[in-house]
Amino acid sequence: MHFYSGFCLRNESDFFTPWLKRSGYTVAGFSYGAVRALRHALESDARIETLQLFSPAYFCNKSEGFKRLQLKGYRRDALQYRTRFLESCFAPLSVGDVETADDGERALEELLTYPWPESALRTLRERGVRIEVYLGGRDAVIDADAARAFFTSHATVFYLKRANHFLQGE
Repeated sequence: MHFYSGFCLRNESDFFTPWLKRSGYTVAGFSYGAVRALRHALESDARIETLQLFSPAYFCNKSEGFKRLQLKGYRRDALQYRTRFLESCFAPLSVGDVETADDGERALEELLTYPWPESALRTLRERGVRIEVYLGGRDAVIDADAARAFFTSHATVFYLKRANHFLQGE
């Protein structure tokens, strides 16, 4: 299994143990890592049976003003931005024990502007890759309802009504 971490995170795959398929034929990613997992699956010549996207960084429905504001906040104080971002990821719960890193402004911009091309998802399905998307109904980072509406025609979507961005419930 190949797992891609979310923005400013490292080694957080244990949060997804209840759903994570630990197979040599699985590619998975959390949040921004879901974008990177999709790219890996598209570019890889290796056999991939399942692509798992946990709380994929879906900001297609957000305004350009929202995205600019996020980048401005990061530029002003990257550490404070990451701290508040993690609080949002875990809300309404307390921030869990996670390993953090600074992925930089470029990574933040990429996750905010990634277009989630339907053709890429279609290509993977045509290759026989099973796509699974996991979303939390109380996600304070992405609009889980908009993400669910988009991914439903391309993947099996698991919607956890009372879960946050890390798919943890109250």
